[in-house]
Amino acid sequence: MLYDFDTPVTRIGTDCEKWDKLAEVFGRSDLLPFWVADMDFKSAPEIIDTLRERVDAGVFGYPIMADSAKESVSNWLKTRHGWSVGPETVNFTPGVISGLSAAVYAFSDPGDGIAIQTPVYPQFFKLIKLNGREVVENPLKETDDGYVIDYENLRESLGHNVKILLLSNPHNPVARVWRADELSRLADICIEREVVVLSDEIHQDLVFSDAKHLPLGLVAPQLAPFLITFVAPSKTFNIAGLSASAWVATDKKITERFKRVLAGLHIAEVNMLAIAALETAYRKCAPWLDQLMVYLEKNRELVETFLRDRLPRVKLKHPEGSFIFWLDFRDYGLNNAELQRLLIEDARVALSPGINFGAAGDGFARLNTGCPRAQLEECLKRIEKALSSSSGVQI
Repeated sequence: MLYDFDTPVTRIGTDCEKWDKLAEVFGRSDLLPFWVADMDFKSAPEIIDTLRERVDAGVFGYPIMADSAKESVSNWLKTRHGWSVGPETVNFTPGVISGLSAAVYAFSDPGDGIAIQTPVYPQFFKLIKLNGREVVENPLKETDDGYVIDYENLRESLGHNVKILLLSNPHNPVARVWRADELSRLADICIEREVVVLSDEIHQDLVFSDAKHLPLGLVAPQLAPFLITFVAPSKTFNIAGLSASAWVATDKKITERFKRVLAGLHIAEVNMLAIAALETAYRKCAPWLDQLMVYLEKNRELVETFLRDRLPRVKLKHPEGSFIFWLDFRDYGLNNAELQRLLIEDARVALSPGINFGAAGDGFARLNTGCPRAQLEECLKRIEKALSSSSGVQI
């Protein structure tokens, strides 16, 4: 089957955050949105068919977390990423962020430090602060070839009452796919400091052909007593609104401790439609994903070529994974407010402000490329026109 990623999908008026919340967040509704990290594609038809069958059955009583759902996650991790973990190591939460938040609650106390590698997904800051923990930043180092981990700073940072490291792998927003040597070195430092690692691997399936995702648990099995890995089909198959994720832990002690907390918070289960979609995605939808990645890689080529040929002052480190790219506008000398005004008022596009990802994001904006190519090209043309016509700004 050939899947269609070119036909636009009308999302306005569907209670869609990305399209229907523009006026509230950006001050006007007549923008093209490239901010919220979901895709403007219909999900795989196999998932839609499964959901239709469940709805047609007409009964929505209490579901069970079937062993077959756990097996689908286990099989996916083995066949797609080479990580052999038994179904007994797989459990569920309603979402990766709810799982991470519960794990912060389970493995730290109020006032403890939680390390993050900035710039990073804004929800990391939020869940740490709302749980009464302290944000400890281990900023990534920017190099000509991309962002890298500052290991010396990491070792030092983990010495200040830090109980947990939140790892983004692949990293959101800088689109790095961490290599085996990078992950191994990070794991050794965390073991040395006895720090629990919560590895957010929600973007694991969205990796381009010139990179390879490696689960932290595969690369560093010695980290097992300190590791919980979170995965989900939500970004991969565009079903984030269904709220289904899985977590994997191979150490019995850390598993039982986390299970107790999830049970106490009553978030150890997933709704029946979500779990059905998850299992269908992992069992039947690999061909859809394969074609999606070909399409997204061509979108990447479009962005890189456009910036190189027509907007060379807008920099982009070569994205290795995910459909969200980290655009660097610093060469224009615009502060965050000025950049957002230009994008919103002149270009009429909505990108995620870089400053939301930490202080290191000032002068940046995050671009969502998970959309039909014509829509993405229109965004780039609008930015080009806005920069070329802006007073005192030269492309």
